[in-house]
Amino acid sequence: MAAQEIDNSTTWGKELWDQFDNIATHTQKGIDFIERFGGFIRDRSAIEVEYALKLRRLVKNYQPKKSKEDEENEFSSLIAFKNVLKEVADLAGQREVVAENLQNQVLQGILLLAKNLREERKKALNQGASLTQSLHTQIGTLDRAKRSYEKAFREAEKAIESYHKADADFHLSRADVEKQRVNMNIRNSQSEDAKSEYANQLQITNKQQQQHYQIALPEVFNRLQELDEKRTRGMKEFIKRSADVEYEVSPIIAHCLEGIVKAADSINEKDDSMIVIEKYQSGFQPPGDIPFEDLSKPDPDAANNSQTHNSSTGLNHMTGKGTTKDKLKKRVGIFGIFTGNKKILEACINVKNNLSTDGLKEDFSDLPPTQRRKKLTAKVQELQQKVAQEQAASDGLMKMKGVYEANSMLGDPRTVEEQLNESVNRLDRLRHELLRYQKLLEQANNQSFIQHSPQSNRVIQNGQRSSRHSNGSSNHENSHEDNGEDHPDDAGSLSRSASESSVQQAQNGLNINNNGSASPESGLGTSHTSLPGSGQGSTNEQPMNEEFYEADTPLGTCRALYPFDATSEGSIPMSEGEELQVIEVDQGDGWTRVRRFSSKGWEEGFVPTSYIECTLYA
Repeated sequence: MAAQEIDNSTTWGKELWDQFDNIATHTQKGIDFIERFGGFIRDRSAIEVEYALKLRRLVKNYQPKKSKEDEENEFSSLIAFKNVLKEVADLAGQREVVAENLQNQVLQGILLLAKNLREERKKALNQGASLTQSLHTQIGTLDRAKRSYEKAFREAEKAIESYHKADADFHLSRADVEKQRVNMNIRNSQSEDAKSEYANQLQITNKQQQQHYQIALPEVFNRLQELDEKRTRGMKEFIKRSADVEYEVSPIIAHCLEGIVKAADSINEKDDSMIVIEKYQSGFQPPGDIPFEDLSKPDPDAANNSQTHNSSTGLNHMTGKGTTKDKLKKRVGIFGIFTGNKKILEACINVKNNLSTDGLKEDFSDLPPTQRRKKLTAKVQELQQKVAQEQAASDGLMKMKGVYEANSMLGDPRTVEEQLNESVNRLDRLRHELLRYQKLLEQANNQSFIQHSPQSNRVIQNGQRSSRHSNGSSNHENSHEDNGEDHPDDAGSLSRSASESSVQQAQNGLNINNNGSASPESGLGTSHTSLPGSGQGSTNEQPMNEEFYEADTPLGTCRALYPFDATSEGSIPMSEGEELQVIEVDQGDGWTRVRRFSSKGWEEGFVPTSYIECTLYA
């Protein structure tokens, strides 16, 4: 049946019956080829892993650094880029999946198939070699039988020829002739035996050869053919499986690419522009027009300054800053006591404690108005959330305590009482802090700002400082009458320094203290920078309302490093850590003009410069 199938089909056993060596070489090359394909899959998996690793490293290197400010105001382009990085990381994960599936599902199958093919090929070749060796052995036996037959046949012929010669020779005896006849018969008999053996071996050899080339060896070749076809079929399946590995992750990869496109579509340039406005808006208005200076008209300020210089020369040898030399030396001596290392260290510690974790002050007073209101609003919302959470926790503890008191079997109420007290204390602290920030926010919302920014709230005109009104016009400091009459609508008078005020008042003979000398503190009482209702100043001085004080834009903020008790006119007391607005910086006399808002309204005056830490607007 097997022989019939071989004869009726195109197989290696039939068509390649004499190509044993070539078949052996071909099958070896086929197995080497599939193993090489396995090496290709292994190297490709390594490349996929390396690609995924480099993608992840790329995402890590370009991941934006997190900051609290960026989390509050994130640009749409930044959010989109973060989403792109996320999708790229997912792509890296899919490449890792491809590499893993190639190794587990393709490479392992190739290695197993190659191992099985090698074993089957070895068995088939060993069987074919055994069959071939057996056939060659039988052919060798046939050759030996043939040579024996040929030798016996020649010897028989030679014996026959010798007998005929002896029988024809009359000189030989009868015994010699008989001897030749007996030898002839023996040789003929041996020749016949050798012939029979040769015929027998020939029959055996032919039968074995027919069995070998028609049945035994074709079976070996057919097994090798099946083996090679199995290898080819496996190659086909593994190539398709490697493609299927890609197909399995292609929907996820497509989804990642869609996510990248979606991230790009989410970018909105208008929203990003608004975020820039929200992030950097200061709340100030741009400066108005610079007024025209008519040089043909006399400058009243120059005349006043000349009179001031002459008056200051005759009034107790006052300096150009309106301060006596003795008083100036005295101030320097007083302020010099705080130059010790201890006070400097305490001041640094206070400044550090008053800073929040992001480097800003706790009340955000070092920020422009709009940014400060924004920070205060966020802080109030954060504290409100914390108060609500703490209140819920306190209510839960109260309910638990009530349940324990109603049924002592459930628990001891004293175990909850300590936690409840701690919760109440935390709640009180949070409410106190919330109230403080709410007041700061209310003050920031109620405070109105003039149209000038801190950088341009003062201009130099003919060597004198002046401040602009909200309508963009400007008045010189000495535009009021020389008789010392005050004009509440003169915004420029608010920017006058303490020294200029004292000099002007010295001309009018005002605010001379009991010993006849004019101090920088006493000279402040009659200027527009004095507190309303101070009891001293010109007879024409009128109380200044809140709107009047708002006309002077703060140059910045300051924090009191030490407490200060106001003992002279024009100065105001302050407590340690108190926040104030800087109205005018130190002009060299050791005093800084500040302003604060209290329950009585706006208060304004001078404080020692060495007692405060100033933060001026950029």
